[in-house]
Amino acid sequence: MTTSHALPGGDDPSRCLVMGVVNVTPDSFSDGGLWFDPEAAVRHGLELVGQGADIVDVGGESTRPGAARVSLEEELARVEPVIRALAREGVTVSVDTMRAEVAQVAVEAGARLVNDVSGGLADPDMPRVVAASGVPYVVMHWRGHSHSMDSRAVYGDVVAEVREELAKRVASVLAEGVAESQIVLDPGLGFSKNPEHNWALLAGIDRLAELGYPLLIGASRKRFLGRLLAGPDGAPRPFDRSDDATLAVTALAAHAGAWCVRVHDVGPNADAVRVAAAVRKARA
Repeated sequence: MTTSHALPGGDDPSRCLVMGVVNVTPDSFSDGGLWFDPEAAVRHGLELVGQGADIVDVGGESTRPGAARVSLEEELARVEPVIRALAREGVTVSVDTMRAEVAQVAVEAGARLVNDVSGGLADPDMPRVVAASGVPYVVMHWRGHSHSMDSRAVYGDVVAEVREELAKRVASVLAEGVAESQIVLDPGLGFSKNPEHNWALLAGIDRLAELGYPLLIGASRKRFLGRLLAGPDGAPRPFDRSDDATLAVTALAAHAGAWCVRVHDVGPNADAVRVAAAVRKARA
């Protein structure tokens, strides 16, 4: 995997980074409404840094399956004050958005990374805005908006197809002026993927890494973990009770060479990436 990218990093470049989630939304799948108030969101972001987050990812639009889009104005009102306040405190902030205008405002407010779950497909202006800003850009594998994503989860070889589609997105954003050194890839666990697809992608991290870009893995509290941990009655485990499973994914992804993991419960995951780094170092 390429390691020379000019990306936000911790004090130990040999370990996987931890991105903590701050959803400034009323309807996100696991914590919608908890941090909807800007002051609460800022406090939570600072708490995540205290727990070991290297990056705090601030989003103002839920991308859970079936979620409706919010207006540009509403998304901006949600994220801009939170990003500005956290950046003022010295926090490395990323903005989770599919809109170029939100990304531009966020960078002006102090965001140092743009995390676009659509990989530039939802807003054709996004790559040009990112290119002009010079900040790192997460290009996620995406096949459509939340209302239709489940119907698009059709693959023959999911790892090969996700890899091919990500390679096409990389070529597209490079053509728009984004530098190779800005690009991070995300296989998009849970986005147009069923549980079997998610497990295959986690098992295929090494194949995705062959594209030559850092990888961001976002498995935290997603439905496929709850389904794996279903009770005797078949009911999936609630989102907020799958943090132990998330921790296992973090350790495996970090050991496999992921650049960063995106998680809700930062403290234990910050420990896990350090354990994985120690094992990788011992094997070197």
